[in-house]
Amino acid sequence: MARATKIVATLGPASSSREVLERMIRAGVDVVRLNFSHGTAQDHIDRANLVREVAKAAGREVAIMADLQGPKIRVGKFEGGRTMLEPGQRFILDAGLSAPGSNERVGLDYKALPRDVKPGDTLLLNDGLLKLTVDAVKGEEVHTTVVSGGELSNNKGINKAGGGLTAPALTGKDMEDIKTAMSFQCEYLAVSFPKSATDMEMARQLANVAGEAWHHKPQLIAKIERSEAIPLLEQILRASDGIMVARGDLAVEVGTAAVPALQKRMIKMARELDRFVITATQMMESMIVNPVPTRAEVSDVANAVLDGTDAVMLSAETAAGRYPVETVEMMASICVEAERAEEISLDAGFTNKTFGRIDQSIAMAALFTAYHQGCKAILALTESGSTALWMSRIKIHVPIFGLTSQVRTQRRMAMYRNVMPLLMPNFEDRDTALRHAERLLVELGALKPGDTYAITCGEPMGYPGGTNMLKVVRVA
Repeated sequence: MARATKIVATLGPASSSREVLERMIRAGVDVVRLNFSHGTAQDHIDRANLVREVAKAAGREVAIMADLQGPKIRVGKFEGGRTMLEPGQRFILDAGLSAPGSNERVGLDYKALPRDVKPGDTLLLNDGLLKLTVDAVKGEEVHTTVVSGGELSNNKGINKAGGGLTAPALTGKDMEDIKTAMSFQCEYLAVSFPKSATDMEMARQLANVAGEAWHHKPQLIAKIERSEAIPLLEQILRASDGIMVARGDLAVEVGTAAVPALQKRMIKMARELDRFVITATQMMESMIVNPVPTRAEVSDVANAVLDGTDAVMLSAETAAGRYPVETVEMMASICVEAERAEEISLDAGFTNKTFGRIDQSIAMAALFTAYHQGCKAILALTESGSTALWMSRIKIHVPIFGLTSQVRTQRRMAMYRNVMPLLMPNFEDRDTALRHAERLLVELGALKPGDTYAITCGEPMGYPGGTNMLKVVRVA
């Protein structure tokens, strides 16, 4: 059984060599994430070029996701790099401090913190490992009492329980990074900490303007990691092409116990709105240092697959871990096993569903027909990739092949669940295109004589959004 769920892997010191990256791509990486929180613009350009070269050498096309840093809501630096906070201790977060911090106080990268908090608020530092209660705000100083102590080191993150920090989603650095990402035409642009649809609309406008010189418009991913985003989830989804269930900061803001149910809700809503979804954060965390994952991590990945996520993401596991290739191989095998256990109830997927467009109706008809006719494959001839995306929103154990003449569309479809993107020439004649598509799938071994398959295309050929034909064919 071919793997339907896609794998996103983060590039970093452990995976930036040509040899390791090629092994990772051959092991199953579909999308490479460039983390703009680290490195210079030239570093990202060089890595993007390397990804393109190595993917070509491996005989694959992978997508590139540029992940913006977002606002730096962090403490400053300490003298000695760290300090130890004890429960009951008084500690000051000082927006006016420029010198290195001590055991009594530390500076802030986020200067607006004193305006965003009030006595009684709870602040969570270092992914929630340290907990502070705000006692008073005096000018630029936030006076706190340590509730849960531990080590606090340089530049650790700050979250406010329940949300409410006013930091904008797009910083000046992000705006420059969007220009860098467009210079190598990333397929996906991930926006950190969006609070509303407006944040995503602004990012799209900036990306479209920056990409105009290359006639490039990336797909936008909203990283759901603020509590304020949850009530506005549908609006944010509609303003985006996909979302990331960013479980780290989200768990700190809403509470760890609330995240599993939110994950299921987000995946379900994304699929219903024809958006893709990535599940991220600590999926195979133990494999940063160990050659095998924990049983809990295996279950976590499998459950995300069973929920219907399009992709599962690796962060430090491939960026800085000891076993980047083995982690990808393990994740791929977990995905395949989980998919075997999926229950398919295709007919239920059409209940109360309306299709306002001809191309969308054709996509759904292809699924329905392929399922009930026992087709071995569904072939979608597509210029934009939309037909393949719509097909991928409903679970079906029939492989979907997205055939396109556009390399950009081929890379874009690398994110969509159960879609195998393939490049084929651009034919003006429909019958010639259909014959070529069948021959391509036969050569790949996906079809053999006697097999039945469903194929969709548009007539006339070559127009995005023009899919208007479904044909069921038996291979001669």
